[in-house]
Amino acid sequence: MTEERPSKQMRDLGVVQRGAPILAEPTRPFDLPAEREAAEQTVEMLFASIERIARVHTFAKGMGIAAPQIGIGRAASVVQPAEEGAGAIVLLNPRITTASEESDEQYEGCLSFFDVRGLVPRPLRIAVETTALDGTTVTTVYERGLARLIAHEIDHLDGLLYLDRMRPGVEPIPVEQYRQTGRSWAYDS
Repeated sequence: MTEERPSKQMRDLGVVQRGAPILAEPTRPFDLPAEREAAEQTVEMLFASIERIARVHTFAKGMGIAAPQIGIGRAASVVQPAEEGAGAIVLLNPRITTASEESDEQYEGCLSFFDVRGLVPRPLRIAVETTALDGTTVTTVYERGLARLIAHEIDHLDGLLYLDRMRPGVEPIPVEQYRQTGRSWAYDS
């Protein structure tokens, strides 16, 4: 019996795969609070997907999933930080308002093409504006690995994949060659 490819496993768990048009299209924001019920339903479906995926794969760096990855073209995503006991972060209509000039390059994976990992430059600190269910806006600052996860999910909502962020000439590597599975991203203290 051959081992199932990671991307097929994700497809079987309901994750839309690379090449699907919805992954290349910017999402439609929620009009909150008017669309509160639609936003809540979308977030519930994202949490259900995270639960299904977490049963078959451990994410030492944390994980996220965006609405387009479950076939919904709306501006919602959920990020589950790697830290034990850290609560999930719900992002509705997220927008990066500032990003540090200081950045680094680390490997990222994506549930929509899980057979490879890519070296992606990202800012070490970002400020993100989101909309709460009651329609108010909230700005939160994220750093390092969490900033990377959040920026990755916001890219999905803008119709971008991490491949679009990689430096020219840098190609993703097969997951079999990736040597950092099961470890958090490394940062100088």
